[in-house]
Amino acid sequence: MEVVTLYGGPHSLFTGRARCYLIKADIPYREQNLGSQHYRTNVLPKAGGRSGMPTIETAEGEVIRDGAAIIDRFEAETGHSFSPLTPKQRFISRLFDTIGAEGLLRPAMHYRWNFPEANDAFLKFHFEALMPQRPDKVAWAEAARNAMRGAAQAFGVNPETTELVEKLYLDVVETLNNHFAAYPYLLGGKPSIGDFGLIAPMFAHLGRDPKPLSILQSQAFSVLRWIERMGRFDADVAEYIDPPQGFLDGDQIPETLIEVLKALAVDFVPETRAAADTINRWLNEQENLEAGTTAERGLGFATFEIDSVTVTALAQPYRFYLLKRAQDEFEQMSETDKNETLALLDRCNMRDLIDIKLTREIGRNNNLEVWL
Repeated sequence: MEVVTLYGGPHSLFTGRARCYLIKADIPYREQNLGSQHYRTNVLPKAGGRSGMPTIETAEGEVIRDGAAIIDRFEAETGHSFSPLTPKQRFISRLFDTIGAEGLLRPAMHYRWNFPEANDAFLKFHFEALMPQRPDKVAWAEAARNAMRGAAQAFGVNPETTELVEKLYLDVVETLNNHFAAYPYLLGGKPSIGDFGLIAPMFAHLGRDPKPLSILQSQAFSVLRWIERMGRFDADVAEYIDPPQGFLDGDQIPETLIEVLKALAVDFVPETRAAADTINRWLNEQENLEAGTTAERGLGFATFEIDSVTVTALAQPYRFYLLKRAQDEFEQMSETDKNETLALLDRCNMRDLIDIKLTREIGRNNNLEVWL
């Protein structure tokens, strides 16, 4: 099999999603940063002109930007080997893909940027390592770090929300730890699409930066083992007695996973609702928004309340691009399966996610997310 080039970096949140998929799918790859002349000349134009991690280039010169699109490409080739066949598991897998890629950005940014005494030297090394070789690379790297540090506030991280962000994250970690103590992956003995979404924030930020890594090392050994497991070619399940060989039988959603979803729902649902309202207002104001227009990363700010704390965060259309994939899985179910899924979502306090939608759909064209 020919080697794929993965353009990314070890400290990149979204690169982790694609990298773990390539590893688990046994797809040979080499990882490079975005600083080469080849990338700028040959890859970037095919990536829609958007410099982003992850991007892949195949041996034939095909370029795909964005982790979800990269996984889609290889899932189609491999017969959707990491997509469960049963309806509730397919839906939950897509839901975790959305939550992992979009719903844990707040703690990921908080624990990376608000603990300089623990993280700064580590991040300085990584940002400088990925900069092009130029005389002012150190200054460029510092500017990039400062820009990302400032972006943390756009995700709702500030002194007023710090206590809430940490409490919610630790609640999620506790439930994840209980789940991974019982099961190697989210849905049994092999990773699903949801695992690849979840690994994005849990590897590069929360499971690798010194401060959040120390939390997992002291409080969540099973979560840390899952992170390690996601980077291994084999199943890596030595600590389990008779682990399942694939996804759980009978379309089972374990009680431990329901507890994880309950913890995630506390801020994911209100933020999703508020973000949809913000973006839909923006869409309503656009009298001449042509099909094919790029859907930008952020469209204003959404304000919502959690446990009497007001949070203001960037409203991101991409969240709804991913969420619609879960909603589409639901729409394809039989009535019986829909009712069972709705009952499951009621238990998780996530039923609203079936109906929270944008008034205009998002697709992809020329490696960019666009309004349809």
